Amino acid sequence: MDEELAWAVRRKPRHGESVVARAARAVRRTFSSSAAHEVAEVTRTAEVLQQPVTTGRQIAVTAIRGGSGKSTVAALLGTTFAHYRQDPVLVLEADPALGSLPLRLGAKTRRWTTSDIGDIVKPDMSLLDVTGYLVQLPNNAWLLPASQGQIGVMLDSRAYERAVVALRRYFGVTVIDCETLPAEVARVALAAAHGRVLTAPATPEGVTSTFSVLQWMQGLPRHVIAGTVVVLTEMAPHSGLDLDEAAQRLRSTGVSVQVLPYDRHLAAGGPVQTDLLAHPTRKAAADIAASVFQLSLQRH
Repeated sequence: MDEELAWAVRRKPRHGESVVARAARAVRRTFSSSAAHEVAEVTRTAEVLQQPVTTGRQIAVTAIRGGSGKSTVAALLGTTFAHYRQDPVLVLEADPALGSLPLRLGAKTRRWTTSDIGDIVKPDMSLLDVTGYLVQLPNNAWLLPASQGQIGVMLDSRAYERAVVALRRYFGVTVIDCETLPAEVARVALAAAHGRVLTAPATPEGVTSTFSVLQWMQGLPRHVIAGTVVVLTEMAPHSGLDLDEAAQRLRSTGVSVQVLPYDRHLAAGGPVQTDLLAHPTRKAAADIAASVFQLSLQRH
């Protein structure tokens, strides 16, 4: 096991919500009519996420700066798709700069990397053959890390494209954790993906910078911005940002906007344990996944 992961595992994980918050929500559900509405909403979300695909959908996740929760969102999307779908799900790391994705997904080993796999996988290989080179995750999901925990590993756009072409026919959904913009591989991944997620910290500076990037994206082919979901990540319990106003500003560029609320479990770092996520976080992850997956189906 990697030293970084072993250290994270030794730390006692926190629940995403306090005991008081969980108790209050349970009381509200008991004495209100919201329970039936919640069940209906979850059912609708599941129906979206379980739609069959004729070709694998590629969902690229990126950001304009580090520390915006990019890899955390990629991990949440991967686990969410794997939970709802019956076909195999791949989480592919295209950020070799010692990214946190393997840690977030609780990977105990790192074997072959994204830059290796394009030269390994052959057209006559079965899914069983291919997954032998990947890291197995729960619920019929696999991880392909970008490095083996070594500094200085390189991943260029050609190696990335070889990897994606080699693997895409084996997986119903591939979630790609990209480098931050404007890195070359991130731009290539965004252009080729069926759906895009752009994470932004829920701060005035994060919204302003993301708005500028979206204005640049408006000059790209129409499907790029039309197939993009911006995720505003709350990095602190009370950001002080007017989320409705921020979302409205970002939507004016043509994107969809979702909010990932602050979660004590996510903020503590380490492997994501879905049973410890706060209820609003689990709901947000499903909403983000459903939103970008629905957009991905509109591009053939």
